[in-house]
Amino acid sequence: MASPKTKQEILKEIVKSGKDPAYFLNNYAKISHPIEGTIPFRTYDYQSDLLGQFNEERFNIILKARQLGISTVVAGYVTWMMLFHRDKNVIVMATKFSTAANLVKKVKSLVKSVPKWMQISTISVDNRTSFELSNGSQIKATSTSADAGRSEALSLLVLDEAAHIQGLDELWTGLYPTLSTGGRCIALSTPNGVGNWFHQTYVDADEGNNDFNPVRLPWDAHPDRDIEWFKKETKNMSQRQIAQELECNFNMSGETVVHPENLTTMESIVCDPKYKAGFDRNFYIWEDYTPEASYMMVADVARGDGRDFSAFHILNVETMTQVAEYQGKVEPDMYADFLYDAGKQYGSCMLVVENNNIGYSVLSKLQDKGYPNLYFSAKGTHEYLDPVNAQYTSKSVAGFTTSAKTRPLIVSKLEEFIRNQLLNINSTRLLNELKTFVWNNGKPEAMQGYNDDLVMSMAIACWVRDTALSNTHRDAEYSKAMLNSMKSSKRELNTNIKGMVGYNSSSQKHAKEIEQMKEFFWLYKG
Repeated sequence: MASPKTKQEILKEIVKSGKDPAYFLNNYAKISHPIEGTIPFRTYDYQSDLLGQFNEERFNIILKARQLGISTVVAGYVTWMMLFHRDKNVIVMATKFSTAANLVKKVKSLVKSVPKWMQISTISVDNRTSFELSNGSQIKATSTSADAGRSEALSLLVLDEAAHIQGLDELWTGLYPTLSTGGRCIALSTPNGVGNWFHQTYVDADEGNNDFNPVRLPWDAHPDRDIEWFKKETKNMSQRQIAQELECNFNMSGETVVHPENLTTMESIVCDPKYKAGFDRNFYIWEDYTPEASYMMVADVARGDGRDFSAFHILNVETMTQVAEYQGKVEPDMYADFLYDAGKQYGSCMLVVENNNIGYSVLSKLQDKGYPNLYFSAKGTHEYLDPVNAQYTSKSVAGFTTSAKTRPLIVSKLEEFIRNQLLNINSTRLLNELKTFVWNNGKPEAMQGYNDDLVMSMAIACWVRDTALSNTHRDAEYSKAMLNSMKSSKRELNTNIKGMVGYNSSSQKHAKEIEQMKEFFWLYKG
């Protein structure tokens, strides 16, 4: 656009630019292109729409694909805000301090690119990671320390790659009050699994449960991209990388222990329980007891007064279908009574209780009450012992021991069962825990602020089914086969009774000779 020549024209352009950030950027700002150098700032329609939403909404959260120029658009909006408004205080926070500093650098470059006659404010204080304008507006990059931004009243908080900022849940608790005087927030990021602050805030915003305006911009938001571009771009990318970098898919993007595709499959299968029972209505039942089926019950025990829950699953052993589930906060002695009743309800099924410190007290009460089918194992080897043999084995231990040795084994068994579609899960509560059950420095555990009670009890169930119950089932089949063989042999050898299989006259005659020998046995003694 040609520069205005008169003061009236200049004033008109300044007023027009001050009202519309998209107009200002498209006419008077320049950006640095990695190949073409300094070029005019030209926004696509989706970028112009975004600028309008930044101006209209106090809180914006953008779920985006890579290489859509969103960080540059945010830098452009910050430039507009600082130039045309006095005393604005902007803080940029990112996964790394260098990332936040880079966005500040973009803003500084944009400010300097504006024509001299449009620069109604100029840089008065210039530092590497911060600067201040002559109208009192300032911007700085900050780290993700616990006290970041707490002592300041913010006009705008920018959270770049928010899904990847560690501990943002706690940081937000301290940062939100700094926006209480009318400050704004722009959180932008590619997805990074589920359960983190960015995921939860975006989902809540999408459901209308918070003040954030949700914006989703997948790879094809860019008008120059088509399916051929997508195929070429993703040729050497993994499914997880595609989901994170291009598709804006939360479920497929995280480092969950269970593969995201399996989580997606389960999401289409889970359903509401047939009914809810128990003293707190947290006992979910999908299938009632049937005498023809065999069941197993696996329980995790919590104190009842903390953040963790006590939880158990009841499964059909043959089909590994989840038929019932409990998750709640209950005192250990009440929990023992609850387990006893639930186990009895399903035919006195095998009851496996994790024998942590609190678990021992629950197991003791179950033994005092005379529950007939508790799980026992041999100390050290974790070999299953049936309740009868356990009484006569000095190293028998009631319940299942989750330790540094067994934890990775049972988690691996859970993942194997799910991957091979050997486990039929009905519970949304369990699925939600699986979505936040991730690899953390090589260790499988729940994300910070989430629970894994249902996950771990199900992992024990898979382990017990594949070891103790499989061996018991195999031994039972062997015994059955031996009995059948003995019955068959008896039928074949019983040839002396007329009408039975194998009967013949010679065998009858032989039988008479034997009887005669018995009668005159004394003649053969010599």
